[in-house]
Amino acid sequence: MSPEELTAMTIYQVGALKGFLDAEGVPLHHVKPHGVLYGMMCRDYDTAKAVMQGIPKGTPVFGLAGTNMEKAANDLGITFWAELYGDVKYSNDGMLVIDRKKKPWKTEDVRDHVSQQLNTQSVTATDGSVVQLPVKEYPISICCHSDSPGCLEIIKTTKEVIDKFNKDHGR
Repeated sequence: MSPEELTAMTIYQVGALKGFLDAEGVPLHHVKPHGVLYGMMCRDYDTAKAVMQGIPKGTPVFGLAGTNMEKAANDLGITFWAELYGDVKYSNDGMLVIDRKKKPWKTEDVRDHVSQQLNTQSVTATDGSVVQLPVKEYPISICCHSDSPGCLEIIKTTKEVIDKFNKDHGR
């Protein structure tokens, strides 16, 4: 798709979502690109910029810090939230490793994975190396997928880690 088509597609999709939210009296809180588009935005600045240009003014965007998503948001003056993942692994370059078929997570692995991200702003990559996550002082969102095997336990465990982190840091 051309940059113009990406911008138009984003305006259309966010506009449709906003219509549903408006009908229920719920404000649009943020925009979070998904799936293949998310990965494309991480890797390609022009794609990230084109999508960001379709986001309503004043609406924050959730994305992967240290990528073209962050750079495009900052260049366009869009509020950026760093997104971490409770149920996705990372490669040694800090990019997400998307499994074609999601595998189950052990509760203790989720706890360690989320704790490490929050407490050290780093993650253990699939090759065993430790990768810094440049979340800086951005607000943080943690994504857990509803189609992951054991998703309710993943979410419960992630929330427990977040609650402990917030308590330990006076939040």
